[in-house]
Amino acid sequence: MKAAVVGAGLAGCEAALQLAKHGIDVDLYEMRPKTTTGAHSTQHLAEFVCSNSLGSLDSSNASGLLKKEMSFLDSFLIKIAKDVQVPAGNALAIDRNLFSQKVEELISQSGRINLIREEVKTIPENCPVILASGPLTSDALAADIQKFTGEEHLHFFDAIAPIVEKDSINFDKAFYASRYDKGEASYINCPMNKEEYEKFYEILINAPRIELKEFEKNSKDRAKFFESCLPIEVLASRGKDTLRFGPMKPVGLVDKRTGVENYAVVQLRQDNKDATMYNLVGFQTNLKWGSQKELLKAIPGLENANILRYGVMHRNTFINSPAVLYPTLQCKKREDLFFAGQLTGTEGYTESIATGMLAGINMAKLLKDEPLLELPKITMLGALTHYISDSEQKHFQPINSNWGIVEEINVDKKIRKNKKLKNEMLSNRSIEYLKSTTDA
Repeated sequence: MKAAVVGAGLAGCEAALQLAKHGIDVDLYEMRPKTTTGAHSTQHLAEFVCSNSLGSLDSSNASGLLKKEMSFLDSFLIKIAKDVQVPAGNALAIDRNLFSQKVEELISQSGRINLIREEVKTIPENCPVILASGPLTSDALAADIQKFTGEEHLHFFDAIAPIVEKDSINFDKAFYASRYDKGEASYINCPMNKEEYEKFYEILINAPRIELKEFEKNSKDRAKFFESCLPIEVLASRGKDTLRFGPMKPVGLVDKRTGVENYAVVQLRQDNKDATMYNLVGFQTNLKWGSQKELLKAIPGLENANILRYGVMHRNTFINSPAVLYPTLQCKKREDLFFAGQLTGTEGYTESIATGMLAGINMAKLLKDEPLLELPKITMLGALTHYISDSEQKHFQPINSNWGIVEEINVDKKIRKNKKLKNEMLSNRSIEYLKSTTDA
């Protein structure tokens, strides 16, 4: 038995490893480095592009529950992520390069995965396929997917945050802390007073941006951004204090040297295992590089920062999943075709791995003539796949894991108002369900 997986990002690598685990031979296609994307900076498999964080590990958090479900279902990449974890409070952040290295080693050692470095321009027809080509699917393959599905493609824009060298940060001004002192003091914090913030804000809102390419514009000549990954300049355009209640909120971050809660705070998160690189949290941007340099140097503590990577923005493509997919991620028009990753309209690194895992499990089950795994909406992954495949949706947009999509639980008003307690109950319900079912 043999299958093809198109795309060796997070979803594709997880899917290939799941297939190999179940005794299926795999041709894993990756177009890089022969064909580039404009956003990836290496030719490595399973590259983290925008951030190095997979979100919270707390299972009372939606993303935390999803990771717990994935561990229960034996996700390979979540296991690797925990092996190469770097300090980030209660979040699962990773050393990007070490993560890719470990994934590549596992794939090369599997004995069943054949990595092919070439662009796939049309959906393969002579074998079962998992399409995990990602939000930066090549134009040729995207056109063939559109032709096959008969659906208009949607798109939004993803923006990448800058990275700076730790040794260039001025710790006379910057300090280590996690919000409300939760977990280790894993974040570097650059505090601002009101005058410093207003200077920073003026630079930001007046900074020139990189012009969109024609194919990246919509009918109103504007980009369509995904709400949870907005460029900082777009957030700033919504009001002078928007950043102070968003990525630069100072609440719970106090410099113990001064005891002062500042007017605004820029947080930096460790980006590699050696703690030599830090990315600016929430600072996704499409500003021109000269403007980014000026902006970062206006942040107290980063006035002499060595910028290792500038922010960039790129278009993300996804299918109209409610019209195309079942909750199993199987295509409605072709039973041996599955979709996985951000191409399905699931947004986020954890979600990409999760859908790759499910697609791999279900492709293996299909080839073994076994019933496919359709998780119920009481699980986070089940809620996510049911949401993206809900045919009642008329205006489908990408979505992260969140409690709003999970099936409600019957509790009294007192518990309903206690968000953490309610979420813990929802989380426990999911895990109990997975424990009671047969192994996937």
